[in-house]
Amino acid sequence: MTGERSRPLIQRFLPEASPRAFVWKYAESIGGRRPRHFHSEPELNLVVRGSATFGIGARVVSVHAGELLAFPAGQDHALLAASSDLFLYAIGLDPAYSSKVLGPRHPASGPLHVRLAAAELSPVVAAATDAVDRPGADQLCAELWSRVHWLGERAASRAPATHVLTRRALQAMAAEAELGLDGLARELRAHPSDVSRYFHRDVGVTLVRYRTRLRLLNVIELVDSGRYDLMAAASAAGFGSYSQCHRSFQSELGCAPRDFFRSELRSRMQLTYAPSGN
Repeated sequence: MTGERSRPLIQRFLPEASPRAFVWKYAESIGGRRPRHFHSEPELNLVVRGSATFGIGARVVSVHAGELLAFPAGQDHALLAASSDLFLYAIGLDPAYSSKVLGPRHPASGPLHVRLAAAELSPVVAAATDAVDRPGADQLCAELWSRVHWLGERAASRAPATHVLTRRALQAMAAEAELGLDGLARELRAHPSDVSRYFHRDVGVTLVRYRTRLRLLNVIELVDSGRYDLMAAASAAGFGSYSQCHRSFQSELGCAPRDFFRSELRSRMQLTYAPSGN
């Protein structure tokens, strides 16, 4: 597929049979890695065994057994390398469901990279084992999602790695994806350069690019709802014009909006896998 090696793909986290929540398992011995991708669902990766290296935006992060990674909606990520015994659980919720489960104080997940204590890890792994690969296990997933977030935030409070401006910027943009840098800076009562610098450091992509991805994901959601055509969805998502939306599709996904929705390109993106070791 043209451009798939150079651009992250949009790959929906949730399977069609589970529209609100799901837990996947990944074992390096089985393979089937996804390429670098992003999606609208916030995601948690809980490493149970082994070690791995992830590409997260421009950052490269190493994780080991007992560690937790969180990716907010729109953050591209990829498993770059792994030990032969790697085993992890990937947990994801629909954004609206996540906000309902976590409450208004936590509209966005991540970025997060923390270690859980052994006593904390064991019950979480047991809960993930109960929910894994089960369509319709929304309540189990919601309880797991809430517990892991609480543990992750408690661990992060002991050794904070993500700047408070990044966390607040993610929360603000989750509510209003059209907010630009100046608007965010005013809302956060911070200098624009500080907001931009910490965001790029923590998320691995520029704030401008991240905002564009949120808008693209919003366009896709609106068109999929059947209540908006492309031009109306582009406007509702915060693009100044349809031509700006078109340029953003080309820049981020390497295709025109109409091709994304009206050809097999979207399903090919969803089904693309990268072989282990690549």
